[in-house]
Amino acid sequence: MNDHIVRALSSAGGIRILACCVNHLAGEICALQGASPTASIALGRGLAGGALMGALLKPGQRVALKFEGNGPLRKMIIEADADGAVRACAGNPAAEAESLEGRWNVPGLLGRAGFLTVTRDIGMGGEPYHGMVQLRSSEIGEDLAYYLTESEQVPSAVGLGAGLDEEARVSYCGGFLVQALPKADESDLETVMNNIAALPPLVDMLQASGPETLIGEIFGEIPYTLLESHDLFFRCGCNRGKVERALLSFNPDELRDMIENDGGAEVTCEFCRQIYKFDASDIEQLSL
Repeated sequence: MNDHIVRALSSAGGIRILACCVNHLAGEICALQGASPTASIALGRGLAGGALMGALLKPGQRVALKFEGNGPLRKMIIEADADGAVRACAGNPAAEAESLEGRWNVPGLLGRAGFLTVTRDIGMGGEPYHGMVQLRSSEIGEDLAYYLTESEQVPSAVGLGAGLDEEARVSYCGGFLVQALPKADESDLETVMNNIAALPPLVDMLQASGPETLIGEIFGEIPYTLLESHDLFFRCGCNRGKVERALLSFNPDELRDMIENDGGAEVTCEFCRQIYKFDASDIEQLSL
C-alpha cells in the first residue's frame, strides 16, 4: 500500500475526518535518523500527525511541528507541505527509554515538561503563524488534539500509532484526525466519539487495513463522503545554495576561523543527513 492520506466529510457537513498511512515514509526517515526503537515509535507518530496537519493546508503552504521536552530525545521536528511532502528529525534519535507498563514510553523519551510549537507558513509573502501550548501528556496524538482544540479553537480528536518488525524497523504507521466543524450535530459527535472508544487497538487496525477502512469505522452509521486522497512522500528540500546562505549568516571573524583553523566547513542536513563540504577557497568566496 502506498503511503497516502484520505479526507472525508459527514453528509451533514459537521464532522471532518482525515486518516493516513505512512509506513514507508516513517521507515525511511527513522533509518536516516538512526532512530532507536522508542524514538522510531515517537517519530512515526509525529510523522503521521504532521501528515494529517499538512492535509489541512491550502496549496503552497507548510506546517512545522516542534515538540521540545526535558527527556533524552530533547526535541522532534516534523515539517509537512500541502502537496504531501513530509520530513522529520530528532535532537537525539539514538536515545532510548524503558517501557512503561508494557507500552512504548514515548512520554519518558520526550519528557513530560516542555512545549509544542506549531508554525504555519501561509506562503505568498505573509507572516508565518505561530502557536504554542505546553505538553499535556507527551503522547504525540493527545498533545496535537489539545493544541488544535485550545489554540486553534477546533474541537479535535487525534489517534496515532506505529509498530516495529522483529528487526526494530517501522513496519506500519498512521493515524486519524477528527474535527467538529461549526455545524456539527451533537448526537453525531457523540456517535463518533463512542465509535472511537470502541475501536480495536489502533496499531492492529493500521496493520490490517488502510485509512479508508479507519474512516468508515469512525463514522459508523453516519453518512459521509470521501473528498480526496493523495500520496505522502519524503522530500527534504535542502541544497548547497541554502547551506551557503546559512554560512553567510556567520560574521566575518567566524568565517575566517573556519578558513584558518578548520580548513573549511562540513555541514550535515539534520533531516536527510546529506553532507555538504566547503574547502577554504569556498569559504573565502562566500566571505567576499
